[in-house]
Amino acid sequence: MKRLLTAAVLIPVILYVVYFGQSWLLFGVTALVALICYSEYSGLAAGYGVAKPGPIGYAAGLLVLAPVPQDGYLILTLVALLSLSLVLRLEDLQHALPHAAFLLFGIVYIFGAWKFAILLRAASSHWLGYALIMIWIGDGCAYYTGKSLGRHHLATRISPNKTWEGSIASLVGSVVFGVFYLNRTLSVPMLEAGLLSAAANIAGQAGDLAESALKRGAGVKDSSTLLPGHGGLLDRVDSTLFALPVVYLKLYFSSLHLF
Repeated sequence: MKRLLTAAVLIPVILYVVYFGQSWLLFGVTALVALICYSEYSGLAAGYGVAKPGPIGYAAGLLVLAPVPQDGYLILTLVALLSLSLVLRLEDLQHALPHAAFLLFGIVYIFGAWKFAILLRAASSHWLGYALIMIWIGDGCAYYTGKSLGRHHLATRISPNKTWEGSIASLVGSVVFGVFYLNRTLSVPMLEAGLLSAAANIAGQAGDLAESALKRGAGVKDSSTLLPGHGGLLDRVDSTLFALPVVYLKLYFSSLHLF
């Protein structure tokens, strides 16, 4: 019940921002979500024996969100060099590389992925709406199908509750929605919409497992207790972080006239 109530409160707000919010509102909400996700990611650091990334991580992440796409590589390069310089202050230099890597990876993983939400919305609110709703439907199908019909475990070592039945239901749900939505709103051919939705869903499921692996390695069940019934915000959006870049690749390749 807590899971449904949390979704019932958050989803209408998010959809309003996506479809009707001004660009500054979308950026503000995206930045806030990314900052919270990065904070939860930073909280996992202790489980790996790494100090929490400091303010430099948050500042660099916001810079990744702000500029035009082609400036991202410059910022990430500078952050990588800066993070390596900062760890020279550590007393135990055996933690120098893990600390710097944890900092840089978090910026790419969190802020780099959310950047694609801004880019998709710039192309069309329907592209961002599709990416988010498609993952929500896939997650819902996986959860309820796995809970009621799941028999065959998908990845016991990483996430014991996930099943093949839930995974397949997630894929089917995302593809059915994606074919209908993209064809009706953006005139994307049905086969192309189906293939894109399948690729984005598979990426999203990989993102879910990847975040579960991070938590298991850190020895925690949830990234935080922020959202009743869901755990942390990062737990809620782990699939989205992997799916957004895949959806944007479609627009990128289309701009190159590859398909």
